[in-house]
Amino acid sequence: MAVFENAAQFYDTVGELMERAKKDPNVGPKIAKSKLILQFRYTDPTACTTINAKGKPTQPDAFVDVIHGDCDLKPDVVMSMKADVAHAFWHGKVNLMAALSKKEIVAKGPIPKILKLLPAIKPLYSEYPKLLAEKGYENLIEK
Repeated sequence: MAVFENAAQFYDTVGELMERAKKDPNVGPKIAKSKLILQFRYTDPTACTTINAKGKPTQPDAFVDVIHGDCDLKPDVVMSMKADVAHAFWHGKVNLMAALSKKEIVAKGPIPKILKLLPAIKPLYSEYPKLLAEKGYENLIEK
C-alpha cells in the first residue's frame, strides 16, 4: 500500500516541505545558487513539483519558485520516482547514489550538479517529520 492516499496529501506534506524550503535562509539560497530548473515527477500518486532556481523568484521572501503540477518550464534536471521513495528520502533513509544505481530514482540531467545540492537540503531531513506531526500525519513518521 502506498504511503500517500492521493496527490492532495502528497502536496500537503512533501509539497509543503518544498514551499518552506524556498523561504528557508539556510536552504533556499543554496538551491538558488545552482541556477537549475529541477523537476520532480512522482508516481503512486501522480504528482509533479518544479523548482525554478534560474529565474528571479516571484515572491519577495522566497529564494526560488516552486510550482506544483504541470508547468511550461524546461527542466535542466528531471528526477522521477515513486512518491514512497520521496517520503523515505525526506526521512533521510534513502542514499541517493544507491537509489540511482537501483533505478528507484531515475535522473536525467547533470548528476554532479544534483549531488552538489545534497548538503544544501540536509536540514530538511529533520524538518520533514516535524511537518508531518504538525499536519496531523504522525502515522507517516518513520522511526
